Amino acid sequence: MAPGRKGRIIRRTIVIALVVAASLTMEITGFIATPEALRREVSWTTLHTIVPLVFAACAGVAWAIGPSRLPARLMVVFPLVWIPLSFLRVIEHVAWLWPFVYGVHLWWAVLTGILVLLYPRGRLIDGVDRWIAGIALVTSVGYLLGVLLLGQPSPAVCDCTANPYLVADAPGVFAVIDVGYRLIGVLLAIVIAVRLLVRWVRGSVPARTVAFLMPIALIAWVITLATQAAAYASGGADLVLDTVSLVAIASIPVSFVAGIAHARNMRARVADLMRITREGADRGLWAESLARTLRDASVRVYWWDEERARYADASGEPLDDDTPAARRGDHGLLPVSSPTGMPIAVIRHDRVLTDNMRLLDGVSSALRLSVDNGRLRSEIERTLEQVRQSRSRILEAGDEARRRIERDLHDGAQQHLVSLGMRLRLAANQARDRGVEPLGVELDGTIMMLNQALKELRELAHGIHPSLLSSGGLALAVPELAGRCPVPVEIDVQPEGRLPEVVESTAYFVVSEALANVAKHAQATRGWVRAALVDGELELVVRDNGVGGASAEGSGMLGIADRVDAVGGRFRLDSEHGAGTTITVHIPLAGFAH
Repeated sequence: MAPGRKGRIIRRTIVIALVVAASLTMEITGFIATPEALRREVSWTTLHTIVPLVFAACAGVAWAIGPSRLPARLMVVFPLVWIPLSFLRVIEHVAWLWPFVYGVHLWWAVLTGILVLLYPRGRLIDGVDRWIAGIALVTSVGYLLGVLLLGQPSPAVCDCTANPYLVADAPGVFAVIDVGYRLIGVLLAIVIAVRLLVRWVRGSVPARTVAFLMPIALIAWVITLATQAAAYASGGADLVLDTVSLVAIASIPVSFVAGIAHARNMRARVADLMRITREGADRGLWAESLARTLRDASVRVYWWDEERARYADASGEPLDDDTPAARRGDHGLLPVSSPTGMPIAVIRHDRVLTDNMRLLDGVSSALRLSVDNGRLRSEIERTLEQVRQSRSRILEAGDEARRRIERDLHDGAQQHLVSLGMRLRLAANQARDRGVEPLGVELDGTIMMLNQALKELRELAHGIHPSLLSSGGLALAVPELAGRCPVPVEIDVQPEGRLPEVVESTAYFVVSEALANVAKHAQATRGWVRAALVDGELELVVRDNGVGGASAEGSGMLGIADRVDAVGGRFRLDSEHGAGTTITVHIPLAGFAH
């Protein structure tokens, strides 16, 4: 936690603790100072004490997650003006103080009304809200002046000393001011409730989702407030209505905090968009997921079309700024661009979401990430395809080079050596016919060396590219290859007809390398080779009953894996100790010409 933030939390905690202590002091001392016969019920007093505590607790939450500091500050001030009338009995002999306390003991209602007007944006929306707040403040100040200049509480409230600020003893005029102030408060509360309710009913789904608790709490409070004002004017009181009123008042800060917490949680739901941005989701799916995340069915995503230089949605419908909703101002537009400033998209959303810029910033980042991921994924896939094609071309070129070398050795060097051998044989025979036996013996030795060199050359040419593979395919080449293996090998080759050259060449060299490993390392007594076409792929299996334990990191296995991967195939090695070794290869036929 940053030092500055830690300090702010400590200061706010101290402030809240002080106002809670002040509120509890007023409640407790007032209850004790009130004669037992005049005390309110303990349950009601307890509930009356809890109300400011709820405001103080919600102030701490609003400070942490609120859209602005003003709502939290109003909630902190509330416990200081939540003054029980019983507290006047504690200060009834302090002549200079009690008129001020009595003059502000209803200001909690003003703070509550302004708090409702601030919901959920944390600020007053329009001029009407400012007028309502202004009227409430002006009448409250007027009431305070009325108390200072004309007020004197009734004996039922306290035995207060004479008001030192009194300019005229006019209890009738003060009664009118007292009742009038309460009636104005009721009318303002009704106006606030009606505005909030109308705004909620006419609002969009996101607006109603954010403001889902406040109308209920406010309506309950207005009803009880109006009833209480009427009862006060007539001199009566009702415990049930008083209790309901306290519960309704306490529910207002809870509703405020719940609403802004809900809006904050909407930002957390943007994380759900990240799951579809990882793959660069389809545009239609992205818009649908965004509408579901924001709980706003009116959300539309218009993507930038470079060819037409305009924004259009996934279906091709262009962005129209002249729709009825746009003319009414019901929607806002959120442009999204790349870090380089290139336009990506425009998100048309409900106007209420404009007040939650952190949410929209998260949406913008998610969309930008989606586009970047899609672009990077396409580039990577394109690069990988180019690499695969390049490797395939290299492999094909290598095979073609081996075939050419084998053909050159067969048609060139081997033919010359065979011709040379025949001429040496003829020379040896002529030497013997002329009685030069030592020369014939020497030529015979030379012929033997030539035959050995010719044999090695044929084996070399066969290793470069076997002629049987070119002429007869795997059906002829694999059995011939297995016949040279010192370990008995059972062959089952079932490809139908000839396969693409690169596939046959890859399969042949896989079998060749695998059988070489069987002969050198497996300590096997038997081997099996099977080749068959399965679902458009050549499936090749080479198995032995040796000691197992072969490593995929060995040079031979790495060579097999690289060669198979170069043609887009799959390689698997199973080699448990004591259970032999099985190499399974799948090579797709699609994409290769015969």
